[in-house]
Order: sequence, then C-alpha cells, then structure tokens
Amino acid sequence: MDIIQENIDEVNAVLKVKVTENDYLPKVENELKNYQKKANIPGFRPGKVPAGMIKKKYFKPLMVDEINKLLADSVNSYLNENKVEMLGNPLPKRDDNNIIDWDNQKDFEFTYEMGLAPKFTVELSGKDKFTYATVKVDEDLISKYVTDIARRYGKVEEAEISADSDLLNGDFVELDANGEILPGGIFKTGSLFLDRVKDEATKKALIGIKKDDKVILDAQHLSENKVDLAALLGIDKEKAESLNCKIQFTVKNITRLGASEINQELFDKLYGPGSITTEEEFRLKIKDELTSMFMNDSDRKFYNDVVDHLMKKISFNLPHEFLKRWILNTNDKPITSEQLEVEYDNYSQAMKWQLIENKIIKDNNIKVTNEELIEDMKAAILSQYGQMGFQPTDEQMDETVKRVLKNEEEAKKAFEKLYGQKVMDLFKTTFTLENKELAYDEFFKSAK
Repeated sequence: MDIIQENIDEVNAVLKVKVTENDYLPKVENELKNYQKKANIPGFRPGKVPAGMIKKKYFKPLMVDEINKLLADSVNSYLNENKVEMLGNPLPKRDDNNIIDWDNQKDFEFTYEMGLAPKFTVELSGKDKFTYATVKVDEDLISKYVTDIARRYGKVEEAEISADSDLLNGDFVELDANGEILPGGIFKTGSLFLDRVKDEATKKALIGIKKDDKVILDAQHLSENKVDLAALLGIDKEKAESLNCKIQFTVKNITRLGASEINQELFDKLYGPGSITTEEEFRLKIKDELTSMFMNDSDRKFYNDVVDHLMKKISFNLPHEFLKRWILNTNDKPITSEQLEVEYDNYSQAMKWQLIENKIIKDNNIKVTNEELIEDMKAAILSQYGQMGFQPTDEQMDETVKRVLKNEEEAKKAFEKLYGQKVMDLFKTTFTLENKELAYDEFFKSAK
C-alpha cells in the first residue's frame, strides 16, 4: 500500500492511497475459506460447498469490506505518524476520474481531499491595552434591587385595571391583513410581564386596560428576545424571527405583585434565620452579591474585547470550499447549500477563533487536570445545593460528580469552561488593563 500527500496550497491537500491486490487478497481468501466451512446452501452438505460458488457469491462484498478497513486504518496511521493537522476529516474525492470498477479492477487508487490547519503565530503583549470596565454598585442600584426583591417575595393580588409591572394573562390571536382573525393562525393563551415589554407604544397600550378588553399589538414589539416571543406565542424561533403581523390580545385576568416589607421575615426567608438582622446589613449583602454578579459581566466584556482585537490582528486563510463540502457531508441535521451560504460566515469566524484559542492554549502550555475538573464541579454543585438550603454529604457529592462526568457532553462543557477561565487569567496577567467604573446603563450599553 502506498500513500502520497500532495499539497495544493497552504490549506488544501489531496491524499492518494494506492491499494494493490496483495494488500487485501490474503485476508479475503482466508475469509472465503471460513465462509466455505460455515456455508449452509441447499443441495450441499455443510462445509462441502464448492469454493468457486462461495467465491462467486461472496468475493466482491468481502473485497470491498476489507479495502474499506485497510483505507480507514492506513489513512489514520498516516495522519498520526506524520502529525498532519487538519480541519474536519478527509473527504473521498468523487469525480469522473475516480470511478471504481469493483467487478474487474484488482488494483485501486483512492483520492481524499483534506483541509489543512493554517500556520500562524499569536503574540500576546503588555503593549496591548484594554479597558476593564466594572459596574458602579451605588445606592440607587442597590435600592432598585431591594425593590425588585421585595416585589418578588411579595403577595400576589388580583387587579381590576392594569398598571406598570403587572402580569397580564390572556389570549393571543393572529390577525390577517384586514384585521380579521386568521383561520389556522396563531392562537395561544399566555402571560405577559409588562416590565419586560421594552417598546413604549406597546407598553402604553397595555396599561389602563381591564378584563375582557381587546388590544391590537404588533407581534414583533411584544418581546425583543425572539426565544421569549416564540414561547409566548407558541411558535418556533425561526418563525418568531420573521413574524410580521398584528396580534389581538384579550385580557383574561390581571395579577399584581404587592411588595413585601423589608423586615426580619424577608431577611430570614432569603438568607436563613438570624444571618441578617438589619436593613443596613441587608443592603451591604445585596451590594456584595451585585458586585460578584457583575464581575462575571466585566470578565465577559473584557474577554470579548480581546477576542475582537485578536481576530482583527491575526490573519490566515481557511480552506473555505473544503469546509463547506465537509459541513454538507457531516452535519447532524440536513442543511442545504443555500442555508450554508447564509450561515457560513458565522461558522468560519467561530472556527478562526477556535484555532486562535487552541494556539494560545498550546503555546502557553495551559492544561486542565481531572482533579481541577472534579473540584470545580464540586464547587458548582455545592453552590446549587446551597441555594436550596441543603448540605450534601461527601458521598452525595461524589455520586453527583460521577453522574455528570458520565455525560460526555456535560464533561466536555466543564473542561471548556475551565480552559476558558485559564485563558482569561492569562489575558489579565499579560495585557495592560485600565480599570474603569461605569454606571449600570452605560456599562450594559457598551457591553451590548
């Protein structure tokens, strides 16, 4: 067997594999003998079927099967031994020059297309400066969250006339171009939080209404989040993205959350008996929680800024046409060429960043051990149990970790999370950071 790699350019290559009769024939003949011993064909005693009859019936399928095994093993061995860095997997080349005559050929040549990983360097330098923005947790922001908590733990009561922040329950019905109910269109009973409606005109139309009132609304203005819109109207996300119609909303009932008092009962409900005893302690606790929560947002914004910087700074080619063919051939869900053309730019950008990140991990010898993974999982599990007021035993912790690790997808996500954290730490210690405190609205406007 002979394997030759021919590089077309820096990111495209073909692999030619030549298989001769001597490569597969001994194993095929051995299998034919085994078949002859076991064959049970009417008119012949077991083991006495003529060799010619066995060969005529089984030679070609055995030959094809053996050649396929040889190809898989030899190509994998070649790629590993020669440390060929690829994108995707080799694809058999199919054209008029690669037609195989299984009935008459004895020697074969198979050609595979390959996408090669590009060669590039990543330089991380303290000369590169980034703003590390944090949210200013001031008294106004703390008061806002205290109010939200009081509402969340307050009493639920019915209201006759809707007001800002109420919960409206009712029927959503799709209308046609003439303002009539569309037969077979959207019909869904659902609930709408007024404080989540961002479009001012829509929100204004929903305030001051009562039970059985009907309001005509623009579907796209019910929610900025298309996943939430899809759930609200009982449609899929793709339809929600392009939905352009009027919706008639009929009010069935109005619910109002009455704010809880800021007192010991609320403190105990949130943090356990006696943990917090004064409103001042409560506000300090809220401040600590907000600071910790917004730190994740600060990290995410900084990380995204670095990603944008490196994506613009580092340039290399990708084997785009190969990758398109590879996606069409291997995608879990069927995808058309037209869909791929629309989505390919996002895919190629994601692959570019993955290559850059992997290069950073390799160059800086970043590793995640199983011990680190287990400890991180235990911390996450302990936090989840803590929110439920439950203290797990060591045995319960170990069982939960084992159960999570058995799920390959969950284990992969956990590893990727830790690698991401270590890359983040590298960025923080390598680049020059300018700390900047921003007001809540200003921070999230810049982060968006």
